This record gives sequence, structure tokens and C-alpha cells, in this order.
Amino acid sequence: MKVLVAGATGFIGKELLKRLNDKGHEVIALTRNKDIAIFNIPIHCQIHQWDPSNKPLPTNIIKGVDVVINLAGENIASGFWTDTKKRELMDSRIMSVRRLIQSMEAATVKPKIFLSSSAIGFYGNRGEENLNETSGSGSGFLSQICKSWENEILKAEELGIRTVIFRLGMVLGHDGGALEKILPAFKIGIGGKLGSGCQWMSWIHIHDFVEMLIHSIENHSIKGIINAVSPNPIQNIEFTKTIGKILNRPTILPVPKYALKIGLKDLSDLLLFSQKVSSRKICESGFKFKFSNIDDAIKEVCDHSYHEIKIEQWIPTTPNKTFEFFKEAKNLEKLTPDFLKFKIVSQSTPQITDGTIITYRLSLHGVPVKWQSKIIDWNPITKFSDIQLKGPYSHWHHTHEFEEKDGGTLIKDHVFYKLPFGCIADLVVGKIIRKDLETIFCHRTKVIDSYMNN
Repeated sequence: MKVLVAGATGFIGKELLKRLNDKGHEVIALTRNKDIAIFNIPIHCQIHQWDPSNKPLPTNIIKGVDVVINLAGENIASGFWTDTKKRELMDSRIMSVRRLIQSMEAATVKPKIFLSSSAIGFYGNRGEENLNETSGSGSGFLSQICKSWENEILKAEELGIRTVIFRLGMVLGHDGGALEKILPAFKIGIGGKLGSGCQWMSWIHIHDFVEMLIHSIENHSIKGIINAVSPNPIQNIEFTKTIGKILNRPTILPVPKYALKIGLKDLSDLLLFSQKVSSRKICESGFKFKFSNIDDAIKEVCDHSYHEIKIEQWIPTTPNKTFEFFKEAKNLEKLTPDFLKFKIVSQSTPQITDGTIITYRLSLHGVPVKWQSKIIDWNPITKFSDIQLKGPYSHWHHTHEFEEKDGGTLIKDHVFYKLPFGCIADLVVGKIIRKDLETIFCHRTKVIDSYMNN
């Protein structure tokens, strides 16, 4: 099927694209910034730039689309909930849905399925109450935004489109989501319960949510509201203890409710609200959770000790010609932005082969750096990897693959990296490094595209 995904470059969107690609679906990704999307979209697919605050989605993009999946919306925890921020959070959700539905309505042949995220914030702060899809809404900003969001989504049903709304709990996964912000404190031993610790947390592993979306595409009986949460909600104090146990760290530094209220203001609702939400409806549809208990979910996330980059780029040249370009070390200088002042110092063999050691000199934010890498997994025309021997990372492993596809070459880059000093470096410079890598890889993609198309 042809599947259009709004919010494709987000934490969930990236994982969904990989799974849709694995299932053989044709994917169309929507993004606000096409220039940097290549770094955040892990598969080769159609990419269209679209700003829902300004205009509807052009009908030619939605032509022939079978499924529309909406994951768009500004991060609810991206800043204090001032009146301006609240309007931005609301508008980013409402306008994305409204514009998508306008385009679906204008289409001669409409999509068959519309899947959209919402959130369990709909229920508000409900203490010990057991909540299911028929439970009423709560009060406060979180509930208000979800109600308005869902009212907009349900307008797709009027077009005869099977519509499913997923009320998402806290999503757990690697390199994003709640745990990206939570784990560093626990890793250095300053984690603890929040408030009383008695509030219920309804959560879901990212793998299970992505599979839930796929399941809902394939199961035609699923429609309406679905609670996208694991079958086993947990109280905050047990959540805290579980992280401490898995990381082998103490969890003896609680954060009092008043401190959260003072420091985060209304944003503290995300941490203090109690929501004990049932997943019975999706389970009765035949869906099976892989991570149904919190121990397995957190362990899976914590077992990822490296950050990951995955990029695919198609070019209209043969794998042989493409590999000829990449096997020349001097071309690395062409692929690297000028601000890095990248120069090759030495190469251990005249021609790159398995075991070749290459030494570079570059500048990171004005600091001179010497980088030495070794070539491994050398398979001419199809694959090679470079690993860092000396340099700014504690681990760097970059695999390059070249696959013949559609009369050209699909270039696949897969990087695993780790910063020195672990979680402390992630806290202090992690986002800066990630932004630098985004700039570097986006530049590299443009250069390759320009060179191979000439």
C-alpha cells in the first residue's frame, strides 16, 4: 500500500518508516524542512516539504494514497506552558489534522484509512480510577488539547474513511522520548521518585506502538479510540525502582511535588498526573505486546549503549561507479563541510583496502582534532566500514553499503557512536554533537547528489 506519514522525522515517525519499509509499503514522508529531513528519515522514500500552518497539503501528493498516518505536533514538553506556548501546542495539532482532512476531502479517490495520535492526557488526573476508551475526559490543559485534537480527527469519519485515534501513553525507546530525558539523572545516581510516587504511569514501548499502527492498518475491524498503552501500568515509585535496578544505581533522591510545581509550573502535570489506563480493547483485537512489562521495556532501552544514525540515498549511477568514488580517500574532503577544516594527513596503503589506516586532521568548534580510522569489512562495490582508532568519540563505527536499485544505487549509511564520559557528555554536549552530525551528513548528501548527477 501507499502510506503517507505526517510527523515522519519525529521519534516515533522514524521507527514507523523503517517498519513500513520492511513490510514492503511505499512510503511518502512529510516534513517542515526537507533540507535536513534526510538525516532524520532512515529509508529512501518520497519526501515532501509541508507547513500545515500555512496551507493544505497539495492534492497531487495525496493522490493514490491508501493510508494517512498523522504523528505531527510540537513536543508537549518543549517548553513552559505560557499562553503563547499553549496556543502553539494546540495549533500544531489542530492545523496538521485539519489540513490533512481538507486534502483527503478534495481527493477524487480518498484514502481508505486515517490513523492519528492523541494522548492519554485526555483523561486528566484520575488517581486510582481504571480508565478505558469510554471513560470521560478530565480537566485542565492536557485534557482540553486532546479533546480539541480528537474532535478534529473524527471529521475524517464523515468522509467515509476508517479512522483510528491512538491515545498514547508515555513512549519508551532509545534516543528519544521520555527516557532520553530521564535516564541520564539515574545513570549518575541522582534519580528518584517524583512527588509521592503513587501516581500511575501508563506507558508503551516504541516497538509495540509501531506494531500497533501496522496491526491497525491490516485489521479492518479496528476503528475509533484506542488506548496505546501496555497492559501493565505502574506507579511512579515502582518505575523509579525498576530503572535503578536495571542500571544498578541508587534511587534515593526524591523530587518533592512543590519543587516540580515551582520549577516546571503547569508542565509538572506531565509528571504528577495519575492515569491508570487499560489496553484491553486493542488486546481483544488480537494484538500481542512484545514488551508488556516495565522491566523488559526499560532493559531493552538501556541495553542500547550507542547512539545511532541511519540514512539512505538513491543516486542514478551504477554501484560500480558509486564505489569508485567512495574508495578514494581524497573524496572524503569533498564530502566534508568547510567549517571542519578536514584534511587527510596519511594513509597506510596506496589504495584503500581491508585494514587500511587513515589519519585525518579537522577542527571541532575551533578545537584541533586528530582522527585515525581503520577500514574493515572491505567488500568492493557492496560494502565497507570505518572504525575510529583515535579521535573525539569513545566509539565510532560507520558502515557504508551500496545496493543496486531501480537502475541506480541505494547508498546506505549506518553509524553507531558513543561520546566520551558517557551520560555526562550526553547531558552537556549531546544535542550539540547531534546537530553537528546533522549538518555534516546533510552536506554530504547534497554533495553526493550533485556529483553523481553530473
